[in-house]
Amino acid sequence: MKKSIFLFVLFMAFFSISCKEKTNKAQTPTTVDPTVTKEPFFKISLAEWSLHSPIMEGTMDPLDFAQKANEMGFEGIEYVSQLYTKKLESYPDQKTAMDSLVKTLMAKSEQYEVENVLIMIDNEGDLASSDSNVRDEAVEKHKKWVDAAATLGCHAVRVNLHGAEEEEEWKKASIDGLTKLADYAAQKNIEVLVENHGGFSSNAVLLMDVMNTVDRDNCGTLPDFGNFCIERSDDGCAKEYPRYEGIEQMMPKAMAVSAKSYAFNDAGEETTMDYTKIMQTVKDAGYTGFVGIEYEGDQLTPEEGIDRTRELLLNTAEKLN
Repeated sequence: MKKSIFLFVLFMAFFSISCKEKTNKAQTPTTVDPTVTKEPFFKISLAEWSLHSPIMEGTMDPLDFAQKANEMGFEGIEYVSQLYTKKLESYPDQKTAMDSLVKTLMAKSEQYEVENVLIMIDNEGDLASSDSNVRDEAVEKHKKWVDAAATLGCHAVRVNLHGAEEEEEWKKASIDGLTKLADYAAQKNIEVLVENHGGFSSNAVLLMDVMNTVDRDNCGTLPDFGNFCIERSDDGCAKEYPRYEGIEQMMPKAMAVSAKSYAFNDAGEETTMDYTKIMQTVKDAGYTGFVGIEYEGDQLTPEEGIDRTRELLLNTAEKLN
Protein backbone atom coordinates (compact mmCIF):
# COMPACT_ATOMS: atom_id res chain seq x y z
CA MET A 1 0.00 0.00 0.00
CA LYS A 2 2.80 2.38 1.00
CA LYS A 3 4.63 1.55 -2.21
CA SER A 4 1.52 2.38 -4.30
CA ILE A 5 1.07 5.71 -2.53
CA PHE A 6 4.76 6.55 -3.11
CA LEU A 7 4.51 5.78 -6.82
CA PHE A 8 1.33 7.87 -7.14
CA VAL A 9 2.97 10.89 -5.45
CA LEU A 10 6.07 10.53 -7.63
CA PHE A 11 3.89 10.39 -10.80
CA MET A 12 1.93 13.52 -9.82
CA ALA A 13 5.14 15.42 -9.10
CA PHE A 14 6.58 14.50 -12.50
CA PHE A 15 3.29 15.40 -14.25
CA SER A 16 3.22 18.81 -12.53
CA ILE A 17 6.79 19.63 -13.54
CA SER A 18 6.22 18.47 -17.13
CA CYS A 19 3.08 20.60 -17.55
CA LYS A 20 4.83 23.62 -16.06
CA GLU A 21 7.68 23.28 -18.56
CA LYS A 22 5.25 23.06 -21.48
CA THR A 23 3.32 26.10 -20.26
CA ASN A 24 6.48 28.12 -19.81
CA LYS A 25 7.67 27.23 -23.31
CA ALA A 26 4.36 28.24 -24.84
CA GLN A 27 4.34 31.55 -22.98
CA THR A 28 7.92 32.52 -23.84
CA PRO A 29 7.66 35.61 -26.09
CA THR A 30 9.62 35.84 -29.37
CA THR A 31 12.06 38.71 -29.14
CA VAL A 32 12.58 40.95 -32.18
CA ASP A 33 15.72 42.99 -32.58
CA PRO A 34 14.46 46.56 -33.14
CA THR A 35 17.73 47.50 -34.82
CA VAL A 36 17.14 45.09 -37.71
CA THR A 37 15.69 46.92 -40.73
CA LYS A 38 13.99 44.98 -43.50
CA GLU A 39 15.27 45.43 -47.01
CA PRO A 40 12.91 47.48 -49.18
CA PHE A 41 10.63 45.53 -51.52
CA PHE A 42 12.33 47.23 -54.49
CA LYS A 43 15.83 48.12 -55.66
CA ILE A 44 17.00 51.69 -56.19
CA SER A 45 18.68 53.01 -59.32
CA LEU A 46 19.83 56.49 -60.34
CA ALA A 47 18.36 58.11 -63.42
CA GLU A 48 20.97 60.16 -65.27
CA TRP A 49 18.45 62.96 -65.74
CA SER A 50 18.95 63.81 -62.05
CA LEU A 51 22.39 65.06 -63.14
CA HIS A 52 21.35 66.73 -66.40
CA SER A 53 22.18 70.25 -65.17
CA PRO A 54 25.90 69.69 -64.48
CA ILE A 55 26.19 67.55 -67.62
CA MET A 56 24.56 70.16 -69.85
CA GLU A 57 26.53 72.95 -68.18
CA GLY A 58 29.74 71.07 -68.91
CA THR A 59 30.82 70.61 -65.30
CA MET A 60 30.29 66.83 -65.43
CA ASP A 61 31.26 64.39 -68.16
CA PRO A 62 28.37 62.01 -68.90
CA LEU A 63 30.93 59.25 -69.36
CA ASP A 64 31.55 59.53 -65.60
CA PHE A 65 27.96 58.65 -64.74
CA ALA A 66 28.78 55.14 -63.51
CA GLN A 67 31.54 56.47 -61.28
CA LYS A 68 29.27 59.15 -59.83
CA ALA A 69 26.51 56.62 -59.13
CA ASN A 70 28.99 54.27 -57.45
CA GLU A 71 30.34 57.08 -55.26
CA MET A 72 26.80 57.89 -54.19
CA GLY A 73 26.08 54.27 -53.30
CA PHE A 74 23.78 53.18 -56.13
CA GLU A 75 23.62 49.64 -57.51
CA GLY A 76 21.87 50.45 -60.80
CA ILE A 77 21.93 53.25 -63.38
CA GLU A 78 19.53 54.53 -66.05
CA TYR A 79 21.09 56.33 -69.01
CA VAL A 80 19.53 59.24 -70.95
CA SER A 81 20.40 59.18 -74.65
CA GLN A 82 20.21 62.94 -75.26
CA LEU A 83 22.95 63.58 -72.70
CA TYR A 84 25.41 61.88 -75.08
CA THR A 85 24.47 63.84 -78.20
CA LYS A 86 27.59 66.02 -78.15
CA LYS A 87 29.82 63.00 -77.63
CA LEU A 88 28.25 61.19 -80.58
CA GLU A 89 28.47 64.23 -82.85
CA SER A 90 32.24 64.39 -82.37
CA TYR A 91 32.71 61.18 -84.40
CA PRO A 92 32.83 61.00 -88.22
CA ASP A 93 29.95 58.51 -88.52
CA GLN A 94 27.11 57.13 -86.42
CA LYS A 95 28.29 53.53 -86.23
CA THR A 96 31.76 54.47 -85.02
CA ALA A 97 30.21 56.88 -82.52
CA MET A 98 27.78 54.34 -81.05
CA ASP A 99 30.37 51.55 -80.93
CA SER A 100 32.81 53.79 -79.07
CA LEU A 101 30.18 55.11 -76.67
CA VAL A 102 28.81 51.69 -75.77
CA LYS A 103 32.32 50.26 -75.30
CA THR A 104 33.21 53.11 -72.93
CA LEU A 105 29.98 52.92 -70.94
CA MET A 106 30.33 49.16 -70.58
CA ALA A 107 33.89 49.47 -69.31
CA LYS A 108 32.88 52.17 -66.83
CA SER A 109 29.93 50.20 -65.47
CA GLU A 110 32.14 47.15 -64.96
CA GLN A 111 34.91 49.20 -63.35
CA TYR A 112 32.54 50.81 -60.86
CA GLU A 113 30.37 47.70 -60.39
CA VAL A 114 26.97 49.17 -61.21
CA GLU A 115 24.18 47.43 -63.09
CA ASN A 116 23.03 48.94 -66.38
CA VAL A 117 19.25 49.04 -65.99
CA LEU A 118 17.83 50.88 -68.99
CA ILE A 119 18.29 53.66 -71.54
CA MET A 120 15.83 56.55 -71.81
CA ILE A 121 15.59 57.48 -75.50
CA ASP A 122 14.84 61.07 -76.49
CA ASN A 123 15.00 63.13 -79.69
CA GLU A 124 15.01 60.19 -82.10
CA GLY A 125 11.78 61.01 -83.94
CA ASP A 126 8.07 60.67 -83.23
CA LEU A 127 6.95 57.07 -82.81
CA ALA A 128 3.33 58.28 -82.81
CA SER A 129 3.50 60.52 -85.87
CA SER A 130 0.42 60.49 -88.10
CA ASP A 131 2.83 60.33 -91.06
CA SER A 132 3.82 56.69 -91.57
CA ASN A 133 7.14 57.64 -93.18
CA VAL A 134 8.09 59.83 -90.22
CA ARG A 135 6.96 57.10 -87.85
CA ASP A 136 8.98 54.40 -89.59
CA GLU A 137 12.04 56.62 -89.63
CA ALA A 138 11.66 57.10 -85.88
CA VAL A 139 11.50 53.34 -85.38
CA GLU A 140 14.76 52.96 -87.33
CA LYS A 141 16.47 55.70 -85.30
CA HIS A 142 15.44 54.04 -82.04
CA LYS A 143 16.94 50.70 -83.06
CA LYS A 144 20.53 51.74 -82.41
CA TRP A 145 19.66 52.43 -78.79
CA VAL A 146 17.92 49.08 -78.49
CA ASP A 147 21.14 47.50 -79.76
CA ALA A 148 23.14 49.56 -77.26
CA ALA A 149 20.89 48.47 -74.41
CA ALA A 150 21.35 44.83 -75.36
CA THR A 151 25.15 45.15 -75.45
CA LEU A 152 25.21 46.96 -72.10
CA GLY A 153 23.06 44.28 -70.48
CA CYS A 154 20.12 46.60 -69.81
CA HIS A 155 16.67 45.03 -69.59
CA ALA A 156 14.85 47.87 -71.36
CA VAL A 157 14.68 51.13 -73.25
CA ARG A 158 12.23 53.90 -72.40
CA VAL A 159 10.49 55.64 -75.31
CA ASN A 160 8.07 58.54 -75.78
CA LEU A 161 4.84 58.46 -77.75
CA HIS A 162 4.80 61.92 -79.32
CA GLY A 163 3.37 62.84 -82.71
CA ALA A 164 -0.27 62.94 -83.81
CA GLU A 165 -2.41 65.76 -82.41
CA GLU A 166 -5.81 64.05 -82.71
CA GLU A 167 -6.70 61.42 -80.11
CA GLU A 168 -7.79 58.52 -82.32
CA GLU A 169 -5.01 59.17 -84.82
CA TRP A 170 -2.52 59.22 -81.96
CA LYS A 171 -3.75 55.86 -80.68
CA LYS A 172 -3.56 54.29 -84.12
CA ALA A 173 -0.08 55.69 -84.82
CA SER A 174 1.20 54.77 -81.34
CA ILE A 175 0.08 51.17 -81.73
CA ASP A 176 1.84 50.88 -85.09
CA GLY A 177 5.12 52.51 -84.09
CA LEU A 178 5.31 50.78 -80.73
CA THR A 179 4.52 47.36 -82.16
CA LYS A 180 7.22 47.64 -84.81
CA LEU A 181 9.86 48.72 -82.29
CA ALA A 182 8.81 46.11 -79.71
CA ASP A 183 9.02 43.33 -82.29
CA TYR A 184 12.55 44.40 -83.18
CA ALA A 185 13.54 44.72 -79.51
CA ALA A 186 12.19 41.24 -78.77
CA GLN A 187 14.90 39.82 -81.01
CA LYS A 188 17.46 41.48 -78.70
CA ASN A 189 15.68 40.42 -75.49
CA ILE A 190 14.96 44.07 -74.68
CA GLU A 191 11.75 45.51 -73.25
CA VAL A 192 10.25 48.68 -74.71
CA LEU A 193 8.68 50.88 -72.04
CA VAL A 194 6.43 53.89 -72.50
CA GLU A 195 6.58 56.71 -69.98
CA ASN A 196 3.80 59.16 -69.24
CA HIS A 197 5.65 62.10 -70.74
CA GLY A 198 3.12 64.75 -71.64
CA GLY A 199 0.18 65.06 -74.00
CA PHE A 200 -1.85 61.95 -74.77
CA SER A 201 0.78 59.70 -73.16
CA SER A 202 -0.04 61.29 -69.79
CA ASN A 203 -3.67 60.24 -70.11
CA ALA A 204 -3.38 56.83 -68.48
CA VAL A 205 -6.65 55.51 -69.93
CA LEU A 206 -5.55 56.31 -73.49
CA LEU A 207 -2.06 54.99 -72.88
CA MET A 208 -3.31 51.70 -71.46
CA ASP A 209 -5.64 51.29 -74.44
CA VAL A 210 -2.55 51.47 -76.62
CA MET A 211 -0.54 49.09 -74.42
CA ASN A 212 -3.32 46.51 -74.25
CA THR A 213 -3.77 46.61 -78.02
CA VAL A 214 -0.04 46.20 -78.69
CA ASP A 215 -0.11 43.29 -76.23
CA ARG A 216 3.54 42.24 -76.44
CA ASP A 217 5.31 40.48 -73.56
CA ASN A 218 8.28 42.83 -73.93
CA CYS A 219 6.21 46.02 -74.13
CA GLY A 220 5.21 47.77 -70.92
CA THR A 221 4.99 51.04 -69.05
CA LEU A 222 7.31 53.17 -66.97
CA PRO A 223 5.09 55.13 -64.57
CA ASP A 224 6.67 58.46 -63.67
CA PHE A 225 5.39 60.02 -60.44
CA GLY A 226 5.36 63.54 -61.86
CA ASN A 227 4.64 63.65 -65.60
CA PHE A 228 0.86 63.86 -65.82
CA CYS A 229 0.41 67.16 -67.64
CA ILE A 230 -1.97 66.64 -70.57
CA GLU A 231 -2.14 70.24 -71.79
CA ARG A 232 0.53 72.92 -71.40
CA SER A 233 0.06 76.67 -71.15
CA ASP A 234 2.43 79.64 -71.02
CA ASP A 235 2.18 79.51 -67.22
CA GLY A 236 2.85 75.80 -66.96
CA CYS A 237 0.29 72.99 -66.94
CA ALA A 238 -3.26 73.87 -67.98
CA LYS A 239 -4.69 70.37 -67.49
CA GLU A 240 -3.30 67.48 -65.47
CA TYR A 241 -4.39 63.85 -65.30
CA PRO A 242 -5.07 62.63 -61.71
CA ARG A 243 -1.63 61.52 -60.50
CA TYR A 244 -2.51 58.69 -58.13
CA GLU A 245 -5.17 57.28 -60.42
CA GLY A 246 -2.77 57.39 -63.36
CA ILE A 247 -0.01 55.55 -61.55
CA GLU A 248 -2.44 52.86 -60.40
CA GLN A 249 -3.75 52.41 -63.94
CA MET A 250 -0.23 52.11 -65.39
CA MET A 251 1.18 49.70 -62.80
CA PRO A 252 -0.30 46.45 -64.20
CA LYS A 253 2.10 46.70 -67.15
CA ALA A 254 4.96 48.47 -65.32
CA MET A 255 8.42 47.08 -65.99
CA ALA A 256 10.24 50.07 -64.45
CA VAL A 257 9.25 52.93 -62.16
CA SER A 258 10.51 56.53 -62.01
CA ALA A 259 10.53 58.26 -58.61
CA LYS A 260 10.25 61.92 -59.61
CA SER A 261 10.90 64.55 -56.94
CA TYR A 262 10.98 68.33 -56.85
CA ALA A 263 11.03 69.72 -53.30
CA PHE A 264 11.01 68.58 -49.68
CA ASN A 265 9.72 69.90 -46.36
CA ASP A 266 11.58 69.82 -43.04
CA ALA A 267 10.24 66.33 -42.34
CA GLY A 268 11.83 65.03 -45.55
CA GLU A 269 8.52 64.54 -47.36
CA GLU A 270 8.02 65.48 -51.01
CA THR A 271 5.85 68.61 -51.04
CA THR A 272 3.95 67.95 -54.29
CA MET A 273 2.94 64.31 -53.82
CA ASP A 274 2.29 61.61 -51.23
CA TYR A 275 5.12 59.08 -51.57
CA THR A 276 3.54 56.67 -49.09
CA LYS A 277 0.35 56.51 -51.14
CA ILE A 278 2.28 56.09 -54.39
CA MET A 279 4.65 53.42 -53.11
CA GLN A 280 1.73 51.51 -51.57
CA THR A 281 0.26 51.38 -55.07
CA VAL A 282 3.59 50.17 -56.44
CA LYS A 283 3.80 47.47 -53.78
CA ASP A 284 0.18 46.39 -54.22
CA ALA A 285 0.91 45.82 -57.91
CA GLY A 286 3.55 43.26 -56.92
CA TYR A 287 6.41 45.32 -58.35
CA THR A 288 9.85 44.45 -56.97
CA GLY A 289 12.21 45.83 -59.63
CA PHE A 290 14.26 49.01 -59.77
CA VAL A 291 12.79 52.35 -58.79
CA GLY A 292 14.84 55.06 -60.50
CA ILE A 293 15.46 58.35 -58.69
CA GLU A 294 14.82 61.36 -60.92
CA TYR A 295 15.29 64.61 -59.00
CA GLU A 296 14.16 67.69 -60.94
CA GLY A 297 14.09 70.38 -58.26
CA ASP A 298 15.97 73.67 -58.19
CA GLN A 299 16.23 74.34 -54.45
CA LEU A 300 18.93 71.75 -53.78
CA THR A 301 22.04 70.62 -55.60
CA PRO A 302 21.52 67.49 -57.72
CA GLU A 303 23.43 65.45 -55.16
CA GLU A 304 21.36 66.78 -52.26
CA GLY A 305 18.11 66.19 -54.12
CA ILE A 306 19.14 62.66 -55.03
CA ASP A 307 20.05 61.86 -51.43
CA ARG A 308 16.79 63.32 -50.11
CA THR A 309 14.78 61.26 -52.59
CA ARG A 310 16.60 58.05 -51.69
CA GLU A 311 16.09 58.71 -47.98
CA LEU A 312 12.39 59.30 -48.61
CA LEU A 313 12.09 56.06 -50.60
CA LEU A 314 13.83 54.05 -47.87
CA ASN A 315 11.76 55.61 -45.09
CA THR A 316 8.58 54.95 -47.06
CA ALA A 317 9.60 51.34 -47.69
CA GLU A 318 10.19 50.82 -43.96
CA LYS A 319 6.63 51.97 -43.27
CA LEU A 320 5.19 49.62 -45.86
CA ASN A 321 7.29 46.50 -45.13
